[in-house]
Amino acid sequence: MVAISRSDHLKEKALAHARRDFVQIPVNETVDEALNYVREHKPTGRILYLYVIDEQERLVGVLPTRRLLLSSPETQVIDIMVKTLVTLPADATLLDACEQFILHRFLALPIVDDAGRMLGVVDVELYTNEISDLVRQEESQDIFQLIGVRLASVQKAAQWTVFANRFPWLLCNVFGGLACAVLAAQFEGILNQVIVLSLFIPVVLAVSESVSIQTLSLVLQSHHGNRFEWKESLQAFAREIPQGLMLGAACGGLVGVVVLAWKQMGLVALTVFLSMLLAVTTAATLGLLVPTVLHTVQRDPKVASGPIVLAMTDLAALFYYLGLATWLLG
Repeated sequence: MVAISRSDHLKEKALAHARRDFVQIPVNETVDEALNYVREHKPTGRILYLYVIDEQERLVGVLPTRRLLLSSPETQVIDIMVKTLVTLPADATLLDACEQFILHRFLALPIVDDAGRMLGVVDVELYTNEISDLVRQEESQDIFQLIGVRLASVQKAAQWTVFANRFPWLLCNVFGGLACAVLAAQFEGILNQVIVLSLFIPVVLAVSESVSIQTLSLVLQSHHGNRFEWKESLQAFAREIPQGLMLGAACGGLVGVVVLAWKQMGLVALTVFLSMLLAVTTAATLGLLVPTVLHTVQRDPKVASGPIVLAMTDLAALFYYLGLATWLLG
């Protein structure tokens, strides 16, 4: 049996998963009349909301059962119904429904036609049960591939096969770490002269790596099942680079203040601030650039992006930090 991918599954019509046992009541009824209607018709499913319709059977309001039960019998339905409607069109997909559930946190969403008449109701629990297993499966595969491992290649595979799939991508981190050591050796003089600089190398690298992985995760999600488009990539760069500058300035400023308060060394604090500003901006750029390039040349960006981006980010961050330290303090 061929598994359906998450992107294909979420393109299914929400109407195919909708309930038809919803309760509709006329807009001119009272609470007592609405309750009598529910007792007489006895809908089979749960009653989360009552849907209020006009003379043309168009949806004009939604009445939560709590409001219905707590209102006096003579109260007009029109006075207690929710008049701001959130509905799904007939051609809405499961992905559209998911977005609306996340945005509005309703327990159910009505599906209406072009005239505003109800076609069905998508229940949040039915929807969750329908796709939760599929989402977990697909997300776990994305996470494994992000660190350089194809989930399908390691499940039920021999130990040597697992090793052969994982080890090559770890070499990116090994050589990246060795390259950082060689780079640091070129700045041995400034590190010996200002020993306090070594205290803040881990935080500069950690923040830069985190930003690169954040950006990388967002890019991989946007690439999932989509064709490469230069216009969208340029728009992504225009959005991400300012974000990198803002994140770098915020993190660098915070750590710089800590350095200044702790060590009372203004130039070291300035070095930390400027290096984190540059390193985080570069990390965001690399997190966007590497998977985009791999996507352009028709290579799977999820397999190689993580190790490559982390190695390049570490080298850039260390170069900025020690280079600025030499310039400002040497």
